[in-house]
Amino acid sequence: MHNSVLTGFSYLECPRWHEDRIWFADFYTHLVQSSLEDGSDLRVEAEVPGQPSGLGWLPDGRLLVVSMRDARLLRREPDGTLVTHADLSAHVTGHPNDMVVDAQGRAYVGNFGFDLMNGAPVAPANLLRVDPDGSVTVVAEDLWFPNGSVITDDGVLLVDETFGNRVTAFDIAADGSLTNRRVWAKFGEPLTEREFEKALPQIAVAPDGCCLDADGALWVADGVGGRLLRVREGGEIADEIRPGTGVFACMLGGADGRTLFACAAPDFNEHARKDAREASLLAFRVEVPRAGRP
Repeated sequence: MHNSVLTGFSYLECPRWHEDRIWFADFYTHLVQSSLEDGSDLRVEAEVPGQPSGLGWLPDGRLLVVSMRDARLLRREPDGTLVTHADLSAHVTGHPNDMVVDAQGRAYVGNFGFDLMNGAPVAPANLLRVDPDGSVTVVAEDLWFPNGSVITDDGVLLVDETFGNRVTAFDIAADGSLTNRRVWAKFGEPLTEREFEKALPQIAVAPDGCCLDADGALWVADGVGGRLLRVREGGEIADEIRPGTGVFACMLGGADGRTLFACAAPDFNEHARKDAREASLLAFRVEVPRAGRP
């Protein structure tokens, strides 16, 4: 059973539990919003004309938000104004999308790698690290649509590769560099097709947004399978929720950390979602509470 917490949005992504509120980006209304756990007290946190996506916070509490269409990472100042924290445009080959921010304020930002919405061939992408001073470094290459990411409490970065049939892990070094790259969970073989329509059927699980629980398992939104999967290291699927709609991101939160919020919509097609208001924020109760970042 699920509860529709909020309805009437264009396409929600990147839910975050922060300061006792659920935060999320609505792509095509260009708003970052937040509400209380039950959906009440909905408020606008930022307006991002370039299309908001990944959310995170610096150690001093300032919001970071990915602006997709102009490939920038924005920072919300204490007076509410948005400024450019970093220009990502020289380092991405598709829209920057999801990210996770570590305790030092370093943001690990993925990107599409290709023009998804206009049917370009599937291509690999870089993962970027944006340091608190705004400097940008490529920290990993050849990721297949690096998307939702988490940082475990013992300093491991897990990155969903939406078109890679896998979740990839890295150890985060003291300087923020990534080492010991390995497959954390494998759902299928690497794609052999590059044409989008032919590649899609080769995806066993399209891990989109994700979050970590206190047992070290990852809740993953399957962007093509319409389900939320609880995945253990090694790839075992320990639990599955099928809400009857497309789901594209998830976040554990709520007062006890056991509410699994999910961003739902009929599909991820920009041309279908832009003018519709069919997206919603769902909530499910689960046994194991949240852990790690975000």
